[in-house]
Amino acid sequence: MDRLTSLELANWGALYLATGLCCALAATLASVVLALALAQERPWRDIRSLRAAALLLPRTWWRWQKLYLLSTPVTLGVVGSFALSLSW
Repeated sequence: MDRLTSLELANWGALYLATGLCCALAATLASVVLALALAQERPWRDIRSLRAAALLLPRTWWRWQKLYLLSTPVTLGVVGSFALSLSW
């Protein structure tokens, strides 16, 4: 198997860095949107039982996951277009 050239290694490193930056931005934006939605809705005021209290954290996590996963097509588009702009 052939080894990667220094240019190819640099390109792969740049792709991983771009992906990490896009994912960090998506996680931050998902967290901000979720925090604003929770502050507006105040779901903790509807807790009437132990079961409802126990389900608040998983429901909040699921909402964050849905918000974060909505960024997947954008992340793939940005990183894919960046990859196509590199000279391999």
